[in-house]
Amino acid sequence: MSIITDTARCSLCKEMFQASEKLINSGGEVWHEKCFVCVQCFQPFPDGLFYESDGRKYCEHDFQMLFSPVCHKCNKFISGRVIRAIGHPWHPDCFRCVWCDQSLADVGFVKFQGQPLCKACNTLVKQSGKHLCQICFKPIEDEPLFHMNMVVHPHHFNCFKCKKPLETMSKLHCGELVCIRCYDKMEASICVACRRPIEGRIVHANAQTWHPEHFVCAYCEKPFEGQKHYEKKGLAYCEPHYNQLYGEICFYCNNHVIKDVVNVLCKSWCVGHFRCTACDVLLALKGNSKFIFYDNRPLCRKCYDRLPQEFRRRLKRMDELKK
Repeated sequence: MSIITDTARCSLCKEMFQASEKLINSGGEVWHEKCFVCVQCFQPFPDGLFYESDGRKYCEHDFQMLFSPVCHKCNKFISGRVIRAIGHPWHPDCFRCVWCDQSLADVGFVKFQGQPLCKACNTLVKQSGKHLCQICFKPIEDEPLFHMNMVVHPHHFNCFKCKKPLETMSKLHCGELVCIRCYDKMEASICVACRRPIEGRIVHANAQTWHPEHFVCAYCEKPFEGQKHYEKKGLAYCEPHYNQLYGEICFYCNNHVIKDVVNVLCKSWCVGHFRCTACDVLLALKGNSKFIFYDNRPLCRKCYDRLPQEFRRRLKRMDELKK
């Protein structure tokens, strides 16, 4: 600082100095002490240190914020020599091979997956065929994780649900990475037989989900393998055992009715066994096949009409009395 007694004026406010007032002389210009401040933050310069650009004076902080490049590795402002490579500025000491840590400021380098490698390491990486983790920049020995347009080690991320480091296998759930165990609990169907998640083919039956190999007959425990099954009281059965346990007994053959059944007068028949007792012609509940029951057995209309008229009259009378 200087003391001036003449008619000098401040370079900023253009006002004259008072007698014996302290002033600051910088670059051939004089300033009031209160006017000699950073043009960006309007604060005095710490320890009188300032930086100048286009004739304007800045404190160190604002000069760095406005004009100094930031090192891509350490995120600090760069003063002095700047290395510009791979689209970023670097301190000379920060620009190193991400694998062997050799300084690359004054030697050749190779860009690999967006990172600098020395030529020797680049050759080794390419020969290994391995990905380079874009977080720790080390080779990925096992299965890599592809996330947010990066190739990384899975352990650099934690499961969104259980917060444990991810292993090789992981899933994306609602935009968040989760481990397989948590994903199965949140998303996958659970087999009602083994209580484990179903990742491949799935069988829906009895309002439940199954592994195909676990969807079996409740009686013989053989897989259905796409064959038809029958449900009873919440359980699934193959056709033979369903008929054995719950099927109708054919009045003709005394065996379980397979598939379709004819139910008439509290009796059951296989479709192919519902025949006229006299002539053995096949009968049907629908269509033009008319039949009449005689002694609780079916007769076709033709055989019934061959019965004596008096006998048919008595049968009709008996039917009317039963009603």
